[in-house]
Formats: sequence, structure tokens, C-alpha cells
Amino acid sequence: MNKDIKIGFIGAGKMATALARGLCQSHRTEPSNILASDPLEAARITFAKETNAKTTVSNTDLLQFAKVIILAVKPQNAIEALNEIKKHFTKDHLIISIAAGITISTIEKILPKGSRVIRAMPNAPAIVGCGACGFSLGKNASSEDSKLALELLSSVGIAMEVKEQLLDAVTGLSGSGPAYIYLVIEALIDGGVYAGLPRDIATKLATATVMGSAMMALETNLHTAQLKDMVTSPGGTTIEGIYELEKAAVRAAFIAAVKAATEKSKIFGKKPN
Repeated sequence: MNKDIKIGFIGAGKMATALARGLCQSHRTEPSNILASDPLEAARITFAKETNAKTTVSNTDLLQFAKVIILAVKPQNAIEALNEIKKHFTKDHLIISIAAGITISTIEKILPKGSRVIRAMPNAPAIVGCGACGFSLGKNASSEDSKLALELLSSVGIAMEVKEQLLDAVTGLSGSGPAYIYLVIEALIDGGVYAGLPRDIATKLATATVMGSAMMALETNLHTAQLKDMVTSPGGTTIEGIYELEKAAVRAAFIAAVKAATEKSKIFGKKPN
């Protein structure tokens, strides 16, 4: 990635701030190459404080400054923002939208013909640099645009290119997934308390266990079934617990949760923008 590329954020909220901070901390670029626009002064102040980058209230100034534009506004504000910038958007610009539910075709219809568009679905853990993101290319985006998007989005976790029709599944899994895991952590904490542990100790043990298990899965590349078997001794405590989880159909419940969230995302995507 060219460290001199100018990057503009339309919207200076939490996700924009996380991405900008990640880009700088990973030395992919410098704060001087970043500019964010936002009508809210509080958002601009927070963005500038956490990234050392400059801000503006003008989207027009943003497009004059940067050639890579990240649309980081709430979905209900995305169309208004796109209509505002379309007169200033050129063939030299690339837009990466992280506005949930706003399709590539919707963006391409608003911006000038031939505009380069990428749609991405990051998730909340990007805020702490541990995100998981899927992104899709518009019909005019190039392989170089894909490489650039991968570099940008990987600054706050992992990112991978998928077909746009799979972004609903990305939403159902990694987009909504953190909430499922928080529910698991909460249940593990309560289980520890039920077994007699003080809540503060149960909280630390549960959160560290989930984090460590995830890191093992990522770093060893072993199948999760193999990892499970590594801690499941014949007739031991772990298999006793797994038996109870299987009786409660916990595995099926998680599959159903991802499926339900995916279907809900599809409905949102079909709504007129």
C-alpha cells in the first residue's frame, strides 16, 4: 500500500475512528494523509483526538483531499451523503462503503457512470483491532482496488473478498456473531458463579478462556473438532459438560441464529434505499 495515498472518511464515528487508528498504528499511512468529515462536532473532536488526523464539516473538501473515500455513515444517511458527493466524484476516486444494507448497485446508480465501488461488512471488534470483515467489488473496481481494500480493512483484523450475495451471510456470522459470543461469555460467567466462584474471578476466567480458545483456533489452523478433542478426556469433566450442551441443542441453536440473522439481512437489503 502506498503510504502517500490520501484517505477520506465520510463520517467520523466509532468504526471510522477504529479504521483510521488501525491504519496509522500499523504504519500503512500517516495521520497527515487522513481526513474525516462529519456534521457533529463531538464526533470530529473524538476522531481527531484518537487519530491525530484532521477533520472537516465539508464532504466536498474531503473529495478534493482524498482519492480513497470510505463511506462510514449510518445506513439512513448514506443516500444523502452519496447524492452530496456525486458531482465531485471522479474516475480517480474509489469508494469503500461500510454502510450496512446499502448495495453496490444502489451506490453505482447514484454516483457517475463507471465509478469504482467496494462494499464491506466489518464488525464491532474492529474497534479493538480484532475485527473480521468481508468485502465485495463493484463491476468497475479493479484487482488493484481489491488489494488496496484488503490492506485498509486488514489494519483492524482480518478481511477477505467474497461475492456480494454472500455479504448477508457475513452479516449473520461475523457481523452479528460478537453478540452471540457475549451471550456465551455471560452464560459462562453465571455458570462459574453458580459453581461457587466470585463474579469478578468468573468474569476474568470466562473472557480469557474465550479469547484463548479463539487464538488457538486461528493460530494452529487445526479443525475445531480436533481442538475440542484435545481437552476432552474419556469419562472426564469436559465430556460431561459437552453432553449437557448437546442435550440442549446448543450447536443447532447457533446455526439457527446465524441463519436467522442472514435472512434478516437479506430483507434489509431488499428495502428501498
